[in-house]
Amino acid sequence: ASPTALALWYHFAIMFEALFILTTIDAGTRVGRFLLQDLLGNLWRPLGNTRSWIANSFASMLLVAAWGWFLYQGVIDPLGGINTLWPLFGLANQLLSVVALCLGTTLLIKMGKARYLFVTVLPLIFMCIVTFSAGYMKIFSSDPNLGLLASTRLALQKSLQAVDATTAALLIRQATMYRVDIFVAASFLILVLLIVLGSMAEWYRLLAGRKRLELHESEFVPLAEVAAG
Repeated sequence: ASPTALALWYHFAIMFEALFILTTIDAGTRVGRFLLQDLLGNLWRPLGNTRSWIANSFASMLLVAAWGWFLYQGVIDPLGGINTLWPLFGLANQLLSVVALCLGTTLLIKMGKARYLFVTVLPLIFMCIVTFSAGYMKIFSSDPNLGLLASTRLALQKSLQAVDATTAALLIRQATMYRVDIFVAASFLILVLLIVLGSMAEWYRLLAGRKRLELHESEFVPLAEVAAG
């Protein structure tokens, strides 16, 4: 390939990566803010008010600080950050598809189109098997190149055998990040598992006739009335 073509490809790849990461962080921060405010609103009602600039700014700052902490840890990571951040990104991305398929299945049932459930249930089963088994292996595999627990133990063992304090400190920092990955990955898996189990219980109630099939949107509220209220 010519130098010009390589230069164009390089700039395209950089632009694509930057836009992909930025849009992912933007969408994640927006959704995370709503979820965080919903949680904080149970602790103190004003924090759950999505029309309050103070509550919105506070929740947004917490989410941005969390993103920033992970990015900073990736920068100071002795392995360059890719081993720390990428497994979490891949796991979260696939678990998000599980949540979307659960929602799609619920909508099909409520629309009275249960005969088309195979469209969402089959991919859901596949994604659950693959993602949860991969998540389990990522945490508990005995291979240090795969399992986070094994990687943590290996890093700590190497830190004890290190000949200088700088190397030992880097290995301890790496072990700490592995522990953070374990906590975050396990949290993702547990929360999504709860969503799947809750969805299955809802599907049973709907299909067994124990709950009415109701599908409706929220009542339309004009912006003028919102402003007046």
